[in-house]
Amino acid sequence: MKLPVERENFQITPGAAPVSLGGLLAVLVFGAVCLGFHWFGRDGWVPLLDSANLALHEAGHPLVGIFSARATVYGGTLFQLVFPLAAAWHFRRTGNPVGLAAALLWLGENLFNIARYMADARVQELPLVGSGDHDWTEIFGRWGILHLDGRIASLTRGCGLLLTAGAVLWLYRRWRADSQGGLAQPTKKISPRDRNARSRP
Repeated sequence: MKLPVERENFQITPGAAPVSLGGLLAVLVFGAVCLGFHWFGRDGWVPLLDSANLALHEAGHPLVGIFSARATVYGGTLFQLVFPLAAAWHFRRTGNPVGLAAALLWLGENLFNIARYMADARVQELPLVGSGDHDWTEIFGRWGILHLDGRIASLTRGCGLLLTAGAVLWLYRRWRADSQGGLAQPTKKISPRDRNARSRP
């Protein structure tokens, strides 16, 4: 037995595009690929996607450095977060739930990368590009919490996992609401006057 689902509970904006099964499956595959490379891959590196993320990261340092030399070290991580957030905002504004979910997965995948970089702050085993300075060694050192690098990395990784799972679950519920939309017809309210008119012979 299928229960009616109120489609309005999952709408982004009025007139939002419906979620197709193909769109849902594409997002599921995207999420599975990201999780697979990070959990089962030796390097935790998603081809193409992480190359783009690295390019954004490296571009962030000098661009943020234009405004503040001290903030340069934050620019890489900032750009890794800002671009997926901007994409998510765009898709939400245009009423594209599949694009929104994909952008949130992209953000979650970046959190996995950031967590891996954080966890390396003390051991510094990851190969670095650019100047060779380790962002999170400097950041955690400034904050006086370098000894907490592993715990903060685990928390960041957990946030990425929750975001990824939440985006997929939300899109699934949107798809389910769209696919069952015909079962949940809105009930039209009848005024007492109309009710009396219908009851007359």
